[in-house]
This record gives sequence, C-alpha cells and structure tokens, in this order.
Amino acid sequence: MTEQLIPDVKQLIINALRIEGMSPADIDTDAPLFGDGLGLDSIDALQLVVAMEKEFGVVVPDAATGTKVFQSVRTMAEYIAEHRP
Repeated sequence: MTEQLIPDVKQLIINALRIEGMSPADIDTDAPLFGDGLGLDSIDALQLVVAMEKEFGVVVPDAATGTKVFQSVRTMAEYIAEHRP
C-alpha cells in the first residue's frame, strides 16, 4: 500500500507547496524533505500537515511525530498507510 501512495504523496507536496516546474518524478522518494533534500522549512511542514489531513484524513498530532513523518516521501506514505481512516 505504501508504494501505491508514493506518487500521490509526491503530487500532494507539489500541489500543497505550489512548486512550479516540478513533477512527481523529480522528487526522490527517499531523499530528505528538509535541509539538503527538497529544502523545505517549518512553514512548508505546516502546509503539508494541513494538506495531509484534508487529502487523506490523517492527523499529525505533534511536532515529535511530524519530525518522523516528514523525513522523506516514503516516511510520509508509510504514516498515511498506517493511520488512514
């Protein structure tokens, strides 16, 4: 199930953060989302929390959980697969 969610998570990132000129294929599934990877910041994380809740019905309850969830596209997909209603 996680593998099936990966393209959807990549598209969610592109849509939620309004990243122009990037396709899901341009995002490395296992690369860090913050820092050297996509270079996201805390504002981006908040936008992704809202987008995940809206799109998948998944809640990220606190910052500690968010740190684990937003390590990579794969960790996001795994969290969604485990916590989706």
